[in-house]
Amino acid sequence: MNFERLEELRRAAKEVRDPTAADETVAFMIAWANAHRAQKILEIGAGEGLTSCALLLHTEAELTAIELDPIRARRFRENSAMFGLEKRARLLEGDAGEILPFLSGNYDIIFLDGPKVQYQRYFTECKRLLKKNGALFSDDVLLFGWVRGEPPKKRKMLAEHLREYLEILESDPDFSTQIYEYGEGLAVSIKK
Repeated sequence: MNFERLEELRRAAKEVRDPTAADETVAFMIAWANAHRAQKILEIGAGEGLTSCALLLHTEAELTAIELDPIRARRFRENSAMFGLEKRARLLEGDAGEILPFLSGNYDIIFLDGPKVQYQRYFTECKRLLKKNGALFSDDVLLFGWVRGEPPKKRKMLAEHLREYLEILESDPDFSTQIYEYGEGLAVSIKK
C-alpha cells in the first residue's frame, strides 16, 4: 500500500511539474544504496520529500534532508509522517549553502537536487561530508540536453553553470564520475 500511494504522489507531482526525481534516477539510487548497504543519506533540495520517502521505504538508511521552501518543507514532514518515516527522516529547513558547513559525519550517499546554479557552491561541502567509496548523485546535470547542446537564450547561463560543474566533477582526482541519461541527466561520482 505504501509503495502504491507513493507512486501516486510522485505521478501527481510530475504532472504539475513539482520537483521530484525521475523514476530511473530513484531506482538507480535505491539499487546502489542497497548494494552498498548505505546507512546515511543526505538530500539537498528535498522538495516535498517524495524522493526521500522512496529511498527510505526501500532501504534501511537514515536520511537528512535540506529544503529552503517552507511550503515544501511542511509537505516533506506530512509525507514522512504519512509513510511512518519520521524517525528516520530529519529535515533541516533553510539555505543549503548556510546549513552544509555546520553538518558533520560521513554520508554514504549525497543526493544533490537543489538549485542547479548552486551545485558548484555546494560541491566542497559535499566532498567533505561524503565518506570514502560513497556516492554523490547530482541530478538534472544535462537539463533538457542544453548542457551538451545549444540552450535557449534565456537558459545559457544555467547551462554554463552546469557545464562548469561537470568539468569540476570529471576533473577531480578524488572522484570517479560517470554521467547517465536518466531523467535530465544524473552524474554519479564515487569518492576514491
